[in-house]
Amino acid sequence: MSSEILSVLEYMEKEKGIPRADMISTIVNAIKTAALKGVNSGQDLKIEISPKNGQMHAWAMMKVVDSVADPKTEIHVEKAQIFKAGVVVGDSIEKEIDPSYLGRIAAQTARQAIMQRLRQFEKERIYDDFKDTVGDIVSGTVRRRERNDLYIDIGKAEAIMPGKEQVPGEDYAPGERIRCLLLEIENSSRGPEVILSRASPKFVRRLFELEVTEIADGTVKIEAFAREPGYRTKIAVTSTDPKVDPVGACVGARGARVKSIVRELGGEKIDIIPYHADTKEMLCEALKPAVPREIILDEKSKRMLVRVANEDLAVAIGRKGQNARLTSRLVGWRLDIEEWKVVEVDPRAEAIKTLVGTFKFDRSIAERLVDNGINSPGAFEAVEASDLLDMGFSEAEAQSVIAKVPDVQG
Repeated sequence: MSSEILSVLEYMEKEKGIPRADMISTIVNAIKTAALKGVNSGQDLKIEISPKNGQMHAWAMMKVVDSVADPKTEIHVEKAQIFKAGVVVGDSIEKEIDPSYLGRIAAQTARQAIMQRLRQFEKERIYDDFKDTVGDIVSGTVRRRERNDLYIDIGKAEAIMPGKEQVPGEDYAPGERIRCLLLEIENSSRGPEVILSRASPKFVRRLFELEVTEIADGTVKIEAFAREPGYRTKIAVTSTDPKVDPVGACVGARGARVKSIVRELGGEKIDIIPYHADTKEMLCEALKPAVPREIILDEKSKRMLVRVANEDLAVAIGRKGQNARLTSRLVGWRLDIEEWKVVEVDPRAEAIKTLVGTFKFDRSIAERLVDNGINSPGAFEAVEASDLLDMGFSEAEAQSVIAKVPDVQG
């Protein structure tokens, strides 16, 4: 049995990285527990395994008495002298026993303990190996698909990418290489599980941090971010250095940087815009090339109504409303978009309204004045009562009009 134990210790240490002392402690505790449940129940056992050769020794701890009541835990003083000279009643001695006496159940338990410790160690190792890489991009190989989940080998562990973290339209075959964001380490009943994502906005943000050195060193900062996986991403950027164009830095020479990210995302569109603290300016940038004709803000409910021309309506809303949703998330306000309609003004009605409001004329008088060409307060200059008589006004009406005009002008 010693050779078997030694080979187990060496394998666990070299292949799995479990310290030999840790494994010995696990085996000893398992054997002791199992032995005490069998024929050795009630005994106080001491078990040691040599880390050099795997040799196992076992002892039963016995109390020296002059009258034995329980032979499993007590030994007569005369018999105790054989094992240790000079002992007296009340002392304790270690009586060595044959390890095989511990029983077959103890051996089976030891094997189970070894496998259980191995599984436990692998779970602990997964957490220790990946706890510092949460939020980083990792590469792996697709192993299989179960239901809607994708299982990916990332080297020291097998990770999972749930269906909700996959990008619609992307499909991967077993053996294919893939890059993902290590989203989190989730504790489940089976131990820690490494969760990957390609749909998270953090994946695109991390790609920009890796591709754009100005973002990595803090010169350019991503102030706002919104993403519809597989369709479009919008980011708003600023620069701490007035000499650095934040949008140009993200796009790169001839679009090299952003093209690299778009390729990784399978053609997902990316809009990069300059960030503005002013909500209206930010909205105008986010909606381009659509041009808002009217913006109404409701500060209390953080809601905005945007009206655009009919030809810009489809662009502003986007396919299935995606552009409107992205813009809303980017700006941080609820967004309603509707068509802007030109309100046609009736010049005659406006002129009548002006005369009534300015001079307090009866509407019928104002209508007759407008019909005769007097359609504004300024048109009364040099108009006399005789002119009004020529237009068909009575003497009383003409005098009433002329009387009111000087009062307002004065």
